Amino acid sequence: MTSTLFDKIWQDHLVSELEGGESLLYIDRIFLHERTGSIAMQSLVDQGRGIKNPEHVFCTIDHIVDTTPGRTDMTLLPSGHEFIRSTRKLALDFGIQFFDINDPRQGIVHVVSPEQGIALPGCIIVCPDSHTCTLGGLGALGWGIGSTDAEHAIATSTLKSRKPKNMRITFSGVTAPGVTAKDMILHLIGEYQASGGQGYALEFAGEAVTNLSIESRLTLCNMAVEFSAFSAVIAPDEKTIEYVKGRPYAPAGKQWEQAVEHWQTLKSELDASFDAEIVIDASKIEPCVTWGTSPEHVIGINDTVPDPLREDNLEKRAAMQRALEYMDLKPGEQANKIHIDAAFIGSCTNSRLSNLQAAAEQLKGKRVAEHVKAICVPGSTQVKAAAEKEGLDKIFIDAGFEWREAGCSMCFYAGGETFGEKQRIITSTNRNFEGRQGPGNRSHLASAVMVAASAVEGHITAPKQSGENNG
Repeated sequence: MTSTLFDKIWQDHLVSELEGGESLLYIDRIFLHERTGSIAMQSLVDQGRGIKNPEHVFCTIDHIVDTTPGRTDMTLLPSGHEFIRSTRKLALDFGIQFFDINDPRQGIVHVVSPEQGIALPGCIIVCPDSHTCTLGGLGALGWGIGSTDAEHAIATSTLKSRKPKNMRITFSGVTAPGVTAKDMILHLIGEYQASGGQGYALEFAGEAVTNLSIESRLTLCNMAVEFSAFSAVIAPDEKTIEYVKGRPYAPAGKQWEQAVEHWQTLKSELDASFDAEIVIDASKIEPCVTWGTSPEHVIGINDTVPDPLREDNLEKRAAMQRALEYMDLKPGEQANKIHIDAAFIGSCTNSRLSNLQAAAEQLKGKRVAEHVKAICVPGSTQVKAAAEKEGLDKIFIDAGFEWREAGCSMCFYAGGETFGEKQRIITSTNRNFEGRQGPGNRSHLASAVMVAASAVEGHITAPKQSGENNG
């Protein structure tokens, strides 16, 4: 029986088959952050356990830390500084790779992993964060775990997991100008519902996927969890190899040659069997934005807010009605006329250098609408430095955006910073449920380029077409 890419990675890491249908897998690398990492490490201390391979465990400060210039250990989030200080002490005591607040390698875990070469094609990497699936853009297999599983992985370099089924999602054809990876994944979720990938590991394939840059592939895989999938992968190719080469934690010398030889085998066989297949004509996708409180509440920029009364499924109809009430929208409203109060560019979905470059193209020589509060948060300190070297920070600041330090920032609200109650936000993040960005906040998910264009207009609008589709 021929194998899929996912099958190959799984089999390469299989230690043993366990009773009850679970598998024991070898875990190559574990990444922690201060929100949950300190809990896992402290539990190991309490149990008197150590770390099997400290050189394979990484930790960054990203979730709780403030992103305002001049930040310190003190945070707007109550008790946030305690998480940071505890994580720092434990990481240093255990001798793991630690990227502290002022470390040039600091940043959002799923941005740091690829840029440092921590995530590599064919490896398994886990993290106590659901968007670890992002790393499938490099051909790595990553998924989010809880603190208890993190303890097990840290202590043993292994983890129990139940193997999911295989689903291939093929984006055939070529995307139209202005359509980004973010639009591709939103379109998928809108067409096949937020539960469409439940029980599956996804493989993204097709011409439109092959054409994506590595950073755009990371965006595509990032929201596999919003499709309820276990994880997602894209077969590594020459773009992948070129991206990984020379990164700090990537192999070098003879090991590099051996790694590349292996990576070139990481693809599904031509006659591999998938449990489910979805084919999407990428040429028909337009810039997308969410209107409701689920990632599946998606419409094209030229569409209107749907009418729940046209939905036959009563449960779904009720959910749509609740979403409209929360979002303060009415059926028939034009997507490209919905006013906004705020704009946010950031998160593990859309905060890489290419995203900021594309957004800056939308902002050159323009100003954010007077009533809009706009913030840009680079995904890592390295991204921030590269953007500033190109003068992107000046473009954002001149346009009226706040330019921040790296971190998760207002992707989620845990009692820290928010735009204010009941503000309507167009955001390049990945989740839009009630209160995600603050009490009563109404979040519209979109690409970074649409966020930038909308901030200027003061209402949701399509981005102007320019350059590579990296929003």
